[in-house]
Amino acid sequence: MIEPKFVEIHGMRQAVLDVGEGEEVLLLIHGMAGSAQTWRAVLPQLAKKYRVIAPDLIGHGQSSKPRTDYSLGAFAVGLRDLLDELGVASATVVGHSLGGGVAMQFLYQHPEYCRRLVLISSGGLGPDVGWILRLLAAPGAEFVMPVIAPAPVLRAGNAARSWFSSMGLRSPRGAEIWNAYSSFADRGTREAFIRTLRSVVDYRGQSVSALNRLNLREGLPVLAIWGEKDDIIPVDHAYSALQARPDCRLEILPDVGHFAQVEAPEVVVDLIDELISTTDPAVFER
Repeated sequence: MIEPKFVEIHGMRQAVLDVGEGEEVLLLIHGMAGSAQTWRAVLPQLAKKYRVIAPDLIGHGQSSKPRTDYSLGAFAVGLRDLLDELGVASATVVGHSLGGGVAMQFLYQHPEYCRRLVLISSGGLGPDVGWILRLLAAPGAEFVMPVIAPAPVLRAGNAARSWFSSMGLRSPRGAEIWNAYSSFADRGTREAFIRTLRSVVDYRGQSVSALNRLNLREGLPVLAIWGEKDDIIPVDHAYSALQARPDCRLEILPDVGHFAQVEAPEVVVDLIDELISTTDPAVFER
């Protein structure tokens, strides 16, 4: 497993996977209750040709979890500061789920940093979202969350997961869901999750739309990748992206759910590689 390095920005520690030495830079932004490890299946292959930067967003993974602003705008500013700290002037930005919403906000606030945009089962393209997230966004959820991931359940789940792995039975989609669930055992992660979730979701669904961000920058190459069987953010939202940005390339992956980067990593790598190889990066004119 690739070990992160830690960068301190404005007094907060951020964990970052920074691998590869290519001239092109990829910025990979994970989803809600995730971490940079969600890119584990694609990162080694991408790093053969590109410099790949995959942070744990603040409040996630091994990064600091302060009592602070967890809005899309705050994440976008944090990513700009991270790229500045790492000496990166611009990158192809890849966002999954919440990370897609962050990526579109990043494009809106800091267009000069964005060479291309890749959205994987992205948030921010319609109101629909899985019912579990709606429930967790409801008032009082913070009082329930401390008991939904008790230590005995986590121990039993980890033991079962190890046994299934030893038998050669693996579910990439299930592993992502389990990683998110088990992270709620940590109080700081729970609190950051609730703050992040409520900034974009309420009981009616997604409360923030980034559709108007997609058509802001003419000439920006855009790729949307969606699992046909996504039960968290439905595939209909992919067509909303296409409607907002007709020159967007759309790839619907059959028999794939919400986590295309672990369910079909070879396909995702090939699509990102093809986008970079066949398009010129957007040029920002001040």
